[in-house]
Amino acid sequence: MPPSDTLPAVIAGPLLRRLEPQRLVIWLVGSRVLPLCLKLQVPQGQTLTIDLDTQQCQVVPVGRHAFIHLIDVSLSEALPLDVSIDYDLLVDGCGIAQWAPHLLYADAPSANFVVHSRIHQLVHGSCRKPHHHADDGLLCVDRLLADARAPAERPALLMMSGDQVYADDVAGPMLRAIHALIARLALFDEYLEGAVVDDSASLYGHRASYYHRADLLPALDSNETLRERFFGGVKKPIFTSSTADNHLVTFAEVLAMYLLVWSPTPWTLITPQPPSLSTPEHLRYDHEQVQVDRFRDGLPGVARVFAHLSTLMIFDDHDITDDWNLSAQWEATAYGHPFSKRIIGNALLAYMLCQGWGNQPDVFGKLLEHTQALTANVQDNHLHASAHDELVQTLLKFQHWHYVLPTTPALVVLDTRTRRWRSEFALKQPSGLLDWEALSELQQALLDHPSAIIVSPAPIFGVKLIETVQKVFSWCGYPLLVDAENWMAHRGAAQVILNIFRHSRTPGNYVILSGDVHYSFVYEVLIRHRSAGPKIWQITSSGIKNQFPARLLEWFDRLNRWLYSPRSPLNGFTRRRTMQVVPHIPEHAEAGERLWNSAGIGQVFFNAQGQPEGIYQHNADGKPRTRMVAPK
Repeated sequence: MPPSDTLPAVIAGPLLRRLEPQRLVIWLVGSRVLPLCLKLQVPQGQTLTIDLDTQQCQVVPVGRHAFIHLIDVSLSEALPLDVSIDYDLLVDGCGIAQWAPHLLYADAPSANFVVHSRIHQLVHGSCRKPHHHADDGLLCVDRLLADARAPAERPALLMMSGDQVYADDVAGPMLRAIHALIARLALFDEYLEGAVVDDSASLYGHRASYYHRADLLPALDSNETLRERFFGGVKKPIFTSSTADNHLVTFAEVLAMYLLVWSPTPWTLITPQPPSLSTPEHLRYDHEQVQVDRFRDGLPGVARVFAHLSTLMIFDDHDITDDWNLSAQWEATAYGHPFSKRIIGNALLAYMLCQGWGNQPDVFGKLLEHTQALTANVQDNHLHASAHDELVQTLLKFQHWHYVLPTTPALVVLDTRTRRWRSEFALKQPSGLLDWEALSELQQALLDHPSAIIVSPAPIFGVKLIETVQKVFSWCGYPLLVDAENWMAHRGAAQVILNIFRHSRTPGNYVILSGDVHYSFVYEVLIRHRSAGPKIWQITSSGIKNQFPARLLEWFDRLNRWLYSPRSPLNGFTRRRTMQVVPHIPEHAEAGERLWNSAGIGQVFFNAQGQPEGIYQHNADGKPRTRMVAPK
């Protein structure tokens, strides 16, 4: 094991998380507990120097050489708005220019950020799969920030609305890098109850660890695999994902994944070599290696974005596992076995430390104490098994992942995974994306706001044909085969969310930001027979690094236009029949397409009333941005 002094002080970060006039939240990972000093340089003002103590910087050890730091600084005087503020983070007296020069733009001596007085524009996206063949959409944001000449040209924030990592879909070379980084940083091991292997170290070295993790799933008394118990013979490995040959299992694996997808530094610490593989597996590994190398080469630009732009996040399913909490039956089966429960809990714990904590640190006090107690009492580099299980159980009951930002317009971020409306009589049917209590809280949060931005990982107003296909499969008892997760799949949840939009005291202008589906579209939604509003825009961005199969989407798009044209009687059978849905047209469409299929990042400009006045999709392949044009 290399000594810690051979490792760089900062492994990943800084990531600017929640930025407010009197509060700054910054996330990073160090190879040790770091003595940190934050310097702020306000234009035409004095330099503010803050030596960060234990009250302003909490630390969670996750390995012998890995410590997550969350800086949460409250300022006595509000920062000026709409101006560029330089900042530096000193480690042992050295600034970012010394320990991470790749984070700086051009010849800038330090990093900077802008606290905007209102959300005048933002960028948003989801679904960033490292080994997908598309380019990384976050590099579009890097180019936007590099080209910005004034604070007003910079987005107010980056909203990542789900699937920031794919814990259930990991390339062989990425898993090899994960295991190399676990060893390099001595990330904590764990014991595994109900598994074929006894602990994490045995898992990493098992012959089935690469491309055959379905074989390591827990066995039942009848020697039936978990896969068979889930699907009654349907050929889908580990849980529900069809691409889960390397599904992440341990807490250390998921943590290492976060470090490797957010920072170029961990890649400089390891030299992973291919494991022993069969010839077909080796060919697959080599093919995936090409994509992983391209992804790695773009990480300096990604890290620059995180260091200059407030980034907010919410999970969808792949951050944990495909179809996470899809139905009551799924939950009963997944949480009914200690091994599958641990797999889900590990991913959720990593999500809390790497994503959720920075969204709203105030709600995680008790969970952080529990986590620090777990990671502070490690024996033989192993987490205590019973304490680990207790923490997982607490996490699974936690229901404060959602949050609201006091911005103008208000930004309301929904948790559509853990607060679901479960079907009590048809356990196989998809659960509603929010339960009654969560929907009631949503309505209260929206009351009397003139406008609001709602972040829903899955679109509230989706493509009718695709939702119909999902509905048919759900009726037949196979919702898992088509990822039947849409707002309209559950009658109760659908009716309530639509009623919220129709309430007289909720905002006159709604903008709904979504991802999940790997293509882009914009709908303007009007309530029939009501001239006073509200006005609703459903804005869905393509995958950041993922795309829908092009030919299949082309046919879905075409059939949807035929079958659900404005005069089609089929519209009368949808739950949205009281609403008029008007699609915007991508300006680069060649044959009347309404759906735009290109990896990238979405950008929305807002006017003073909180209405979108410019909606764009930046294409990761370098082609000109695509404007979504309202019909005349």
